[in-house]
Amino acid sequence: MPTFKQFRLPDAGEGLTEAEILKWYVKPGDMVTVNQTIVEIETAKAAVELPSPFAGAVTELLVAEGATVDVGTPILTVDVDPEGAPGVPPAAQAQPEDLVPPLPDEGAVEPGLIGSPAPGGRTAVLVGYGPRSVVAKRRPRKNGVPAATGQAATAQPATAQVAPEPVAPEPVAAAEPARQGSNGHGVSVLAKPPVRKLARDLGVDLGTVTGSGDGGVITRADVEAAARSAAQPEPVTPAPAAPTWDASREQRIPIKGVRKHTAAAMVASAFTAPHVTEWLTVDMTETMRLRDRVAASREFAGVKVTPLVFAARALLLAVRRHPMVNSAWDEQAQEIVVKEYVNLGIAAATPRGLVVPNVKDAGRLTTRELADAIKELTETARAGKTTPADMSGGTITITNVGVFGVDGGTPILNPGETAILALGAVRETPWVVDGELTVRQVCQLSLSFDHRIVDGQLGSEFLADIAAVLTDPGLALAFG
Repeated sequence: MPTFKQFRLPDAGEGLTEAEILKWYVKPGDMVTVNQTIVEIETAKAAVELPSPFAGAVTELLVAEGATVDVGTPILTVDVDPEGAPGVPPAAQAQPEDLVPPLPDEGAVEPGLIGSPAPGGRTAVLVGYGPRSVVAKRRPRKNGVPAATGQAATAQPATAQVAPEPVAPEPVAAAEPARQGSNGHGVSVLAKPPVRKLARDLGVDLGTVTGSGDGGVITRADVEAAARSAAQPEPVTPAPAAPTWDASREQRIPIKGVRKHTAAAMVASAFTAPHVTEWLTVDMTETMRLRDRVAASREFAGVKVTPLVFAARALLLAVRRHPMVNSAWDEQAQEIVVKEYVNLGIAAATPRGLVVPNVKDAGRLTTRELADAIKELTETARAGKTTPADMSGGTITITNVGVFGVDGGTPILNPGETAILALGAVRETPWVVDGELTVRQVCQLSLSFDHRIVDGQLGSEFLADIAAVLTDPGLALAFG
């Protein structure tokens, strides 16, 4: 006998409470195997593909695409024994016995119901019984015409049919013909018979035409001109619609998924950790020259080397010198947790909203490995395939607002972290070098930090170390 099992929406990670069904990869009747991908969902952090825990035949999809359901809600039914005898699906098994009597056959009327036959040849009504059905009997006519049969003379509803009295049609008033030589309004017009015939053929009212001939006589040219003007009416310019400022010109976007989670996280961070932001303008000319040399090297062939890679490397070196920046505030335990590893968050803008996956243990990676990891994370995030594991456990974050042509900002901390660095656009800017004005490659750094953990001195020293490495990449040898 078939055995039905329901697949309930699991917790995809970090205590998520709901998810949206993005796409079903199966349909009723499909055979599935264990660990076969059956559905794609969007949690509060990322889009995730879920595998089937059962093998068998899909019998029912319980949730439609686009619906948001809570964790633990059944979303799919699978028959794990499709070769058995026919059985009853779980949903049908749980239904109580049908206590509603079946309807009578079409055309049949149950005695005693309103409108049905009742004893004694009567008709059942709301209270008591209606009039008795009788057969009208007529006396035979004297002229020998037989009386109507009982079937034809059965009593009809008590609605007297009275033949309507004939109504004489109203006389139609004949149109009074216009006098010869007038326009039908008593105004004389001067036109020859051929011109009058042309006016009738063209549908021109001679009374509206001004004659151009001698003595005001209407000519053929006058009639033709009137016909042309009537055929080409003046264009009517519609009045412009009055502008409105109401819901007809508004768009409402549901707040769900990644955007909902990001909004809640930013509000919690902004009103929990006291933010401080410091700015520093940096001459990155030497770093940009190093980037060009590295990108052209054989070791980095095929690798996208960006300023973000060198900014991330400088941040990792600064964390090694100032480990307190890579820490977290534990409110419940009343402790500051200093992390000896760096899970470097890379903020990425995606069609679903902002996500911050992180490079695990980034401090142990080489520059080539770091560049590959950053590229992989950002591409996966933009494709909407970031897993919850890649989103969890971050310790410090870097965001590259320079790719949008922005110089800087006041970034908000990722919840649970103490610092976030914003890298601005690298621009050619007038700069003083050794007392002389020259053009250099310059960008701005913006560092936001939790003032409960990082005071002004620590934050300034940390930012200054990052700027020093970007100004003179050779310092990395001394810092390392």
